[in-house]
Amino acid sequence: MITGIILQIQETAQSLTGIESEGEISLPILDLVLKGGWIMGVIGLLSIIAFYIFFERYFVIGRAAKEDKNFMNNIRSYIHEGKLESARALCVSNNSPIGRMIDKGLARIGKPLNDINAAIENIGKLEISKLEKNVAGLATIAGAAPMLGFLGTVIGMIQAFYDMSMAGNNINIELLSKGIYQAMITTVGGLIVGITAYIFYNILVARISKVVYKLEINATEFMDVLYEPAK
Repeated sequence: MITGIILQIQETAQSLTGIESEGEISLPILDLVLKGGWIMGVIGLLSIIAFYIFFERYFVIGRAAKEDKNFMNNIRSYIHEGKLESARALCVSNNSPIGRMIDKGLARIGKPLNDINAAIENIGKLEISKLEKNVAGLATIAGAAPMLGFLGTVIGMIQAFYDMSMAGNNINIELLSKGIYQAMITTVGGLIVGITAYIFYNILVARISKVVYKLEINATEFMDVLYEPAK
C-alpha cells in the first residue's frame, strides 16, 4: 500500500513538472532584437559606432594626458643654458600635445613675446581639435538613438492598428504581437543606446578638459621661463 502511494506521488510530480516545463516561455535576446525590425538594425549600428568612438578616443586622450613631470624643468634648464636645439629635440621625443606646443614656442624664440604666446595658443587649439575628433558623433548618437526608437514605436503601433483593421472580427493577440513587439523593443533599444552614448560623451569631454587644463598650465609656465632672463 505504501509503495502504491509513493508511486502515485511520483506520477503526480512528474505530471506537474511536465506542465511547468511546457508552460515555460523563453525568448532569447536575438529574437527580441529581430522582432524590432529594420530600425533595430540601425540602432545596433549606432551602438557599434558609439563603442568604437569611445574606446578609440579614450586611449588617444589617455596618451595625450600623460606628462613627464621633469619635462618643463628640463626645458627651463635648456633655455637658460641656451641649448634651444636640445630643448626642441626633447619636445619631439616627448611626442605629446604639450611637447608640440612648447616646440612651436621654442621655434619662435627671438620674436616678440606676444607672437610667441599667440603661436602657442594656436597650436594648443589645434591639438585640442584633434582630441575632439568624432566626439561630437557621440552627442549625435545620444540624441538620434532614442528618436529612432520612438520612430520604431510609431511604426509598430501603425502596423498593429493596420493588422486590426484588416482582421475584421478575427482579432487576436498573435495578430497584434508583431507591431507591439516592434513598438516596445525599438523604444528600449533606442533608450539604451542613447543613454550609453550620452555617458560616453561626458566621460570623453571630462578627460579632454583635463588635457586642456594641463596645456594651459604648461603654456603659462613656458612664458614665465621666457620672461625670467629679462628680470
